Amino acid sequence: MTVQEKPPRKHGIAHFFAAAGYSLGGLRRLSKESAFRQEIALIAGLLVLLALLGASLPEILGLLAIGLALIAVEALNTAIEVLVDHLSPGWSQFAKDAKDLGSLAVACTIGVLLIYAGVVLIW
Repeated sequence: MTVQEKPPRKHGIAHFFAAAGYSLGGLRRLSKESAFRQEIALIAGLLVLLALLGASLPEILGLLAIGLALIAVEALNTAIEVLVDHLSPGWSQFAKDAKDLGSLAVACTIGVLLIYAGVVLIW
């Protein structure tokens, strides 16, 4: 394994564009995950449902904000899984624990999304 030299830091507007490129790379990687695609479908379906049932703009934006938080948590969970798979190619208790905890974080965020949507739909 060869060690690559760290690229020079970017500053100013170049840093902004580099960061945007890194985020797009992360989105491309995340789009390979079936859980991410299912979560996007859930968010989109709930947004459509709320809009059709006459939810207010702030209510729809609230659901969108929680949906973005879900995507962020899923991205972090995927990052944990990638690192764990690299560090522990075989089975290990620490790998299982790390993946289970990441999964719990995603499940909690989905729960918040569903509770919020339920409250908006009931009231």
